[in-house]
Amino acid sequence: MSDRFRDLLRKIGSGPHTGENLNRTEAADAMKMMLLQEATPAQIGAFLIAHRIKRPTGEELAGMLDGCDELAPKLQPLPTPPLLLNCPYDGRSRTAPVAPLTALILATAGVPVILHGGDTMPTKEGIPLIEIWQGLGVDWTALTLEQVQSVLETTGLGFVYLSRHFPEAASLVPYRREIGKRPPLATMELMWCPYAGVATLACGYVHPPTEVLFRETFKWRGTTRFITVKGLEGSCDLPRDRTCIIGVHRVSDQSEDSDIERLLLHPSDYGFGGKEVSLESSTQLLADMQAVLEGKACELMQAAVWNGGFYLWQCGVCSDLESGLSTAKQLLIDGVADKLETLRLAVQGSSKENHAS
Repeated sequence: MSDRFRDLLRKIGSGPHTGENLNRTEAADAMKMMLLQEATPAQIGAFLIAHRIKRPTGEELAGMLDGCDELAPKLQPLPTPPLLLNCPYDGRSRTAPVAPLTALILATAGVPVILHGGDTMPTKEGIPLIEIWQGLGVDWTALTLEQVQSVLETTGLGFVYLSRHFPEAASLVPYRREIGKRPPLATMELMWCPYAGVATLACGYVHPPTEVLFRETFKWRGTTRFITVKGLEGSCDLPRDRTCIIGVHRVSDQSEDSDIERLLLHPSDYGFGGKEVSLESSTQLLADMQAVLEGKACELMQAAVWNGGFYLWQCGVCSDLESGLSTAKQLLIDGVADKLETLRLAVQGSSKENHAS
């Protein structure tokens, strides 16, 4: 048992009258002790549920991210700053994810993209991104982080897989099932950046207070390039059945609210309004994705163009949303399938190296 951890647990778990928030250093220490299993399982479970009940502060989340940064290996800087598409690790259960298609569109246009996550995870137990990539013929699970770096450099796409590349974090996943609720880790992972250089983070959320936490945490951390999206099931996938509520931040001074550019995009104004594509099964999702990669008109194609066009615009490939949408559609017809094949070959080649050694 860790006496130090017990003191931190007592601080946040003493109730609404005598409980206190952790400072940044204390939160970093707590995170490291959980990742290194220096705290006991009873202490870790108690901390996670107490922290959820109390609700984390931006300073606490900044400290927890600091703790992760001290222990987690990271992908190394690229000549072009990448976009990180940060989505909930417990996946999707109601609507079809389009982040892999968005990533392929951007990489085809020369914008590097990094994703991260793990296997099927509580509490939602939805389809994780790693499983979608496997269905597309891209198995990131066998690659070392050095091999992911090589694939990222050659194809513009990379995936940090928790179980292989950050096993300390993966060891905390069972607690999500045991406490029965999403812990603050589920908010923290939407802001994690497993990349050592300058990057733009796209962070999805469901509830508006979460966006406030993003902004507070990033202010503590000095993160100046991020996009917040009130997305589908908390992901950074833009919806089509309602107004898209987006915050864009790219300047160095975060002291004023005016630094956030608020975008309210109405999909119907651009011809992309419609019902969201339901997630019926992984088999159907992959069949629909294959149709998109073949350039066939379908609802998922509309979702892919809508998302790809927005991020092409925000990443500076296109000067406005309209041209972004046009470019995204053309890339899906002409080049994205080739990019996926290049990615498959690169990942398969790295996997074969592992088997040979």
